Amino acid sequence: MGAQNCGFGPASVLVAVARQLAGHERVFVGNGISAAFARRNAAAFDALHDGGGAGPLPVDADRVVSVMDADLVLRSAVARRPVVLVDCLFGFWRHRQPLARIRELSATLPRDSLPAARRHLARLTPHERVLAAHFLADHSVIQNFPGVPRRMAEFADAGHAMRLTGPLVDLEGLYAARADGGPDPDRGHDYDLLINTGGFRNFLLDFDTNNDYLRLIDRWIPDLLADWPRLDGVLLCGGPYAGHRARTLRTAAGRRVDRRFLPQRELLRHVARTPHYLLAPGLSALHEATLLGRLPLGLHEQHYAHTFTVRHLVDTLFGRLAGRFADVLPGHAPPEDDHAGTEALVAVAGRIREDDGLYARFRRTFNERLERYFALTPEQRRDGAAELRALLDGPPAPAVIAGLLEDPPDSAGLGRRRPG
Repeated sequence: MGAQNCGFGPASVLVAVARQLAGHERVFVGNGISAAFARRNAAAFDALHDGGGAGPLPVDADRVVSVMDADLVLRSAVARRPVVLVDCLFGFWRHRQPLARIRELSATLPRDSLPAARRHLARLTPHERVLAAHFLADHSVIQNFPGVPRRMAEFADAGHAMRLTGPLVDLEGLYAARADGGPDPDRGHDYDLLINTGGFRNFLLDFDTNNDYLRLIDRWIPDLLADWPRLDGVLLCGGPYAGHRARTLRTAAGRRVDRRFLPQRELLRHVARTPHYLLAPGLSALHEATLLGRLPLGLHEQHYAHTFTVRHLVDTLFGRLAGRFADVLPGHAPPEDDHAGTEALVAVAGRIREDDGLYARFRRTFNERLERYFALTPEQRRDGAAELRALLDGPPAPAVIAGLLEDPPDSAGLGRRRPG
């Protein structure tokens, strides 16, 4: 089992799928940010092969599950292992070459060696390689999102069947978080505000390089506390706050900000019980919040996929409220390209952080959005969460995966059964 190295979204989906396969021997293979997330949630796996993300498969697997990791699918094809590709961003992938050409390249893939297979697909863009991986996979499991059914129909016309699901999330963890209870005036809560930056790392962003977004957050947090005296306790959570980056900041008035990288189920408990929630607009975190009946406020975009997500949700309350760098730079529009668009967002975050005038506008415009968000009634928040759940709903993911498990093991099993 492995996941694409782009933030925590793919890895969190992998953990959710792994937890549904507790009757199987589940071996994680990978590195980078996906491995960091897997280690933080190690109970979802039976073994972790950190660093096993480049060469031939390091284990004698019966089946392979990949969450948007196109290279893992390629390695599985060369190893002649049945593979299931799980995709929570299926509508996002762009292609310049016709689907028929991508399908042809997949059908003629040389399987005698991994280098030969990689050379065969070398002219494809990273997005096109994910689409090729669907043609190589034995089964494709697709999370619903606006535009997804149309693209699935295109793949069906090209001869590849896919299975649609609703949210690919840790349902058991969500049930436990919900049972633990939401905000309760009598019981109190640990924090007034939860800020979730997600995993942050991807093909360009990192904690120490191309990190202007994180440095902008660092500049803004003291001003957030100054502007909103009601916030006595803030939990700033995500991949950037692991290890030596974890710390507690206290003001002279005794208010505090805890910077932490929490295990996923612990984070879900805070999502359930913290009155207010800001998040980087990734789909997995958004699904988790809405299934807990919580409506979060979207932070400004870290990368192009966030721009894509918010744009396609613009007709929802979440989409209308979400922060945008276009608030600070009217007319700002990142290039319609994953890498170039993300580069442009990094540059914008850097300009805002360094320019006092732009920063003042960032602070003022996001305070306006915070004011609207804080003023929402409980009923408005519940309705906003329900609106997203209805838009993104689909067949229950556990049932779809169980259906694959019930197929003959030589065609669709997802992993080796534990003995006994």
